[in-house]
Amino acid sequence: MCLGIPGRIVEIEKNRARVDVGGIVREISLDLCQEVSVGDYVLIHTGFAIHKVDEAEALETLKLLNELAEAV
Repeated sequence: MCLGIPGRIVEIEKNRARVDVGGIVREISLDLCQEVSVGDYVLIHTGFAIHKVDEAEALETLKLLNELAEAV
């Protein structure tokens, strides 16, 4: 099973993007998901954006992941 984490795109340069995941900014590849813009949420797996997701879904997933982290 794979786990994808949602992140918000804050910057795009060519086929690379900087994404904010709960306050942590990382650089990812857009090679698999090119039709995105700054402000969009994408599902991230192994350093690649694999799918664009809507904001409500992304925020709910991040909330659930934070709750899991606090419970551990």
